[in-house]
Amino acid sequence: MNRFSMSVTALALAMTAVAGAAQAEYPEKPVEFVVPWPPGDLEDVLTRMIAEDFSEAYGVPTAVVNKPGGGGGPFPGAIEVANAPADGYTIGSFIIAIPVVGPQIGIPELNPDPFVPLGNFLTYPFVIAAGGNAPYDDMAGLAAHAADNDVVLGHFGAPLVPTQVTLGLAKSMGFSYASDAAFDALDCNTLASGDVDVINTTLQLILPCLDDVKVLASIGSERIALTPDAPTVAELAPDLDVALWNGLFVHADTPQDARDKIIAVAQKTMMSDRAKKLAAETGALVYWQSADEVAAQIEKDIETMGRIEGMLSE
Repeated sequence: MNRFSMSVTALALAMTAVAGAAQAEYPEKPVEFVVPWPPGDLEDVLTRMIAEDFSEAYGVPTAVVNKPGGGGGPFPGAIEVANAPADGYTIGSFIIAIPVVGPQIGIPELNPDPFVPLGNFLTYPFVIAAGGNAPYDDMAGLAAHAADNDVVLGHFGAPLVPTQVTLGLAKSMGFSYASDAAFDALDCNTLASGDVDVINTTLQLILPCLDDVKVLASIGSERIALTPDAPTVAELAPDLDVALWNGLFVHADTPQDARDKIIAVAQKTMMSDRAKKLAAETGALVYWQSADEVAAQIEKDIETMGRIEGMLSE
């Protein structure tokens, strides 16, 4: 073989190697799931299930990284996902607020919306709750009490959907909270501390003290199985009917092959016995909603939040 032939052969082998590397099958390295909240709540537990199943299915390490916003809600964590490469190796586990509220509040990384949904998997059992010694037992009692007393609301962030729904419900019932404050976690200790009088939070975070608190209402279109006597916000104010969901999102430029593989695992996880057990124990709704259905849901939720914003600005 002459020198020219050897050079051509070497070049061909090099090009083949480069092409092979460029076409490496996803996933070939660790995958990160970003949860923009502290550990322990339902989205965190279910995302960890998905991550474990993903690792088992594809033989790569996975990690669930909690990125709480320090009172800034889920948006700092969402920004990290938005700034990561669009290759399927950084996946966001996001609540309704990120695609519905995020593009509207002046965060450059989130406007225009950089994400596409892979699917929703959770509807939170979200509640408005007070301490067990509160001098009221329901929203009507809270409204009457607030007429002559200062009531402080604790929430996850002022622009977030449950906060806006909670404020909208108060306005529809003729009262307002004297003040409010944002927290990364709203649990039994939040009420026990006396820092706030009322919280809007997921039922998961107050399960340990559920017998010692008063659930005044739930946010969503269906009553929660574990608190069947508490009416929904939608029952009290039909215009405020909105579900608080969580799903998986990736950057819009993520290859379809990567999206499909993530979806395949997550859908299977939500059908598993352990996911169904968690739903039964917490009152959560666990399911898989397709990407197209989520996109339609987001459009509907944007319209609903527009109505609530208009109500609060009057």
